[in-house]
Amino acid sequence: MVLHLLYIIAFTVLAVLAIANLIRNLISLGFESQRPHFNRNSPPSPFSSQQTPPHPEFLDASGKLINEPLLVMRSMTVEDAREQLDALYEASPGPSNLNSETREEP
Repeated sequence: MVLHLLYIIAFTVLAVLAIANLIRNLISLGFESQRPHFNRNSPPSPFSSQQTPPHPEFLDASGKLINEPLLVMRSMTVEDAREQLDALYEASPGPSNLNSETREEP
């Protein structure tokens, strides 16, 4: 009985800590969303303390902002995906077609 009470107290403490952490993260996320962000259309000003510098992946070799998408994805149909998977399977080493092999049963 004492062990059950100890488990209940331990899990209650863990639940309270988890909820407190969740509330603290939500509050900090709310403050972060209210903070002014860097405008991609204008170059960063070195004298402005309100703007944060952009992430280095958004800059090219000369330090200018990139105005093109960094990741381009195209939609694909199920048939195209199956054809590509079949082509990869056929190109892979090993037996190319397991169904055509005959198995000898003793």
